[in-house]
Amino acid sequence: MYRKRIKGSRKFNGRMERARIERDRRRLEGPAPDYPPELPDLRRRVVVEDYDLGEVVRHEIRLYRSGRVDCYVVEVDGRWLSGRMGWARALGLVRKAFVRVGAL
Repeated sequence: MYRKRIKGSRKFNGRMERARIERDRRRLEGPAPDYPPELPDLRRRVVVEDYDLGEVVRHEIRLYRSGRVDCYVVEVDGRWLSGRMGWARALGLVRKAFVRVGAL
């Protein structure tokens, strides 16, 4: 079991406490930090139109603000998806929305 070092620790702790108080005083007296602007509700909208099969296939993916900066609440063609997802998973939805077409 380790022993607590006593010699010199009071002097060191007192110095650290004074430094902490001084740092807090400078922080409170200084200017307020610049906070980032509030994010809009609708953050991104992806509209993809496919003309390959003769008729136009259109999908709209709307990405809304969530509790995290790097995640979205997703709506695909008016239908809400459960949970939140990141940008890579949202792009995966775009990829999966269109069927693979072989050579004609």
